[in-house]
Amino acid sequence: MKIVVTGGAGFIGSHIVDRLVSEGYRVRVVDNLSSGSVGNLRRHVDSNTVELVIGDLKDPYTALRSVEGADVVFHFAANPEVRVSSVDPGVHFNENVVATFNLLEAMRRRRGVREIVFASSSSVYGEPDSIPVGEDAPLRPVSVYGASKASCENLIHAYTRLYGLRAVVLRYANIVGPRMRHGVVWDFIVKLRGNPVELEVLGDGSQVRSYMHVSDAVEATLTAWTRGGEGYQVYNVASEDWIAVDEVADIVVEAMGLKGVRKKYKPVLHGVGWPGDVKRIALRIDRLKSIGFKPRMNSREAVRTAVGEILEELS
Repeated sequence: MKIVVTGGAGFIGSHIVDRLVSEGYRVRVVDNLSSGSVGNLRRHVDSNTVELVIGDLKDPYTALRSVEGADVVFHFAANPEVRVSSVDPGVHFNENVVATFNLLEAMRRRRGVREIVFASSSSVYGEPDSIPVGEDAPLRPVSVYGASKASCENLIHAYTRLYGLRAVVLRYANIVGPRMRHGVVWDFIVKLRGNPVELEVLGDGSQVRSYMHVSDAVEATLTAWTRGGEGYQVYNVASEDWIAVDEVADIVVEAMGLKGVRKKYKPVLHGVGWPGDVKRIALRIDRLKSIGFKPRMNSREAVRTAVGEILEELS
């Protein structure tokens, strides 16, 4: 079986590639390297197990060429920086919605590509009334990033009904681990390396999130793909607890061996970090657990482990 991983040179995508190769699959990575890095694939680039196609799915021809001879597509290509959508919403429309439409059209035209595994996001839920939220909660995104992911989900659903595709949609919480180069954990590490006595915190620090280590996210992804049902399936992917941004900051400070760090808060609106940020989001994962998945780490363990791994990479 040949599997295409779009965005396979990125953070989560490259870990998916590692796992698929270890399972014996032939993998074609398609990435425009806007946020990914060939270095994330260094163990594969000189082997015969992974084919790297540097190309942009915003180009329909690239999308068509990318799925040639493939059986399954793991669609992880996207602009991962949520904050971008507050100042340049066109980025997420083009990188997420247009690219996904071109990919689905390529799958339809090639006919042999019958399955898609899609990396969605908890941002599709927006500001839920209560947490944790299940997959049946209403989709009310408050960022263009979240809206673009919800739009992609709807496109994929339509293609499953019209053209008989099988789709597994994964709504990821905050995924952390080696190779990540965005998000609050990375942001704190970079800031503290530059100024080890004061840490700027976007928001008032009380924002609540669920954090999951990338190794658990990969395991959840493969479980949903191999054990999930036919047609269109949606799974929340998260740990079963949640912590505040303030606690994330404390974990990073401790892991870096720093003392007496002052926090400087920069809240906007109702205490969030930027327009489009949410105050509280955590996911219910009963559906994923029903097919045999259980995370190995909770949020604190995931953050602590990820910080150590990132610091080792940087050293």
